Amino acid sequence: MQRFSQVFGKQTCNIIGMVHLGALPGTPLYKSNWPEIIEKAKYEAEVYKKHKLDSILIENMHDVPYIQDHDMGPEIIACMSKIAQEIKNITPPSMPVGIQILASANEQAMAVAKACNLQYIRCEGFVFGHIADEGYTNACAGRLLRYRQKIDASQILIFTDLKKKHSSHAVTDDVSLLETAKAAQFFLADGVIVTGTSTGQTAKLEDVLPLKGHINVPLIVGSGVTRNNLKDYFYNTQAVIVGSHFKQEGQWANDLCERAIETFMHAVYELTWKDCLKK
Repeated sequence: MQRFSQVFGKQTCNIIGMVHLGALPGTPLYKSNWPEIIEKAKYEAEVYKKHKLDSILIENMHDVPYIQDHDMGPEIIACMSKIAQEIKNITPPSMPVGIQILASANEQAMAVAKACNLQYIRCEGFVFGHIADEGYTNACAGRLLRYRQKIDASQILIFTDLKKKHSSHAVTDDVSLLETAKAAQFFLADGVIVTGTSTGQTAKLEDVLPLKGHINVPLIVGSGVTRNNLKDYFYNTQAVIVGSHFKQEGQWANDLCERAIETFMHAVYELTWKDCLKK
């Protein structure tokens, strides 16, 4: 928890806003609009800064269909490095910026974070292998932490998904979510992420609550958080990652909706104020 607090400054429900990059050069949906992709990412970062979110997480969400790290071309890493640096340049030092590179390009994400002075990465497949829609994802904790040490990046936090969405976990069906979280903790994760079964799907409260108080690493909810259910997670987690709810019509692929962000953050301030009064 100490490492998390040093980066985020508080332990109660930090709000992390997603920047879903447009399809990058070389991917099937790329539209020969590289300058526009950069400007849109910067605009979204400015919006999040304006509404005083706690953090920004960058992701190449539109690069469908995803490929795994061993097939990923250098153009993706170069483009994400460029955008990460641009966003880092316009955000205050107190605002942590993280990155995820789909799919399961965790060492590449660590390298970008190191080069651009980012504070954390979102990791897939940290413990226990699983079948994702892009193929088999192997556990990577041992390799990833050795790589982090090798490039002198020990200050960069690793937040890992548990039983990741868009995936089959039949082979680990006898391993509970709590056991998976404890394994991630034992393998030195800096935070664990609970999600629904797919992007935008609500993480079940019955999945979140059994972890609270039983692990010693930050607990993060990574999908399906809205203004209406925020209260369920606000007092039970260290952070929530919000993507779809901040978009027009609540769809992750749409443009940002400032009204949705504004009303969500107003709900955050109300809960924060009530929390302060209790203390």
